[in-house]
Amino acid sequence: MLYWEDVKEGMEVPPLVKHPSSQQLVKYAGASGDFYQIHYDVEFARRNGLPGVIVHGALKNAFLAQLMTDWIGEHGALRKLSCQYRGMDVPGDTLTCKGTVTRKYQEGDRYLVECDIWLENGKGERTTPGSATVGLPSRTAAPVTA
Repeated sequence: MLYWEDVKEGMEVPPLVKHPSSQQLVKYAGASGDFYQIHYDVEFARRNGLPGVIVHGALKNAFLAQLMTDWIGEHGALRKLSCQYRGMDVPGDTLTCKGTVTRKYQEGDRYLVECDIWLENGKGERTTPGSATVGLPSRTAAPVTA
């Protein structure tokens, strides 16, 4: 279990590696209702100037959310999450979600941690930068429900 006291500014969030496939994109399209052809039709994507189909931006956001929720565990709470889509990612590439703690502070009875987060493609390029704020339990406080 991760406690607020365990976190230090500058520490890294354990990375999360994803291997999106074309099948995952089709499943995500069905689940999300995002059927834009650039996510499943190679020829359509190429006719629109893309290298082929690309990973949904919202799916990349979900990967970053998983990075944070895996790290904080069931007793933590994801309070804020945002990202920007600065580059395209393709199925078959290895995508690595990473993060660094930038601030930790107490606000009333909440123990909060802010992080810079991002997704890197297989070349190490940051295609999806973002930020997150999480709430964590404290060893010194009364038990907290997320």
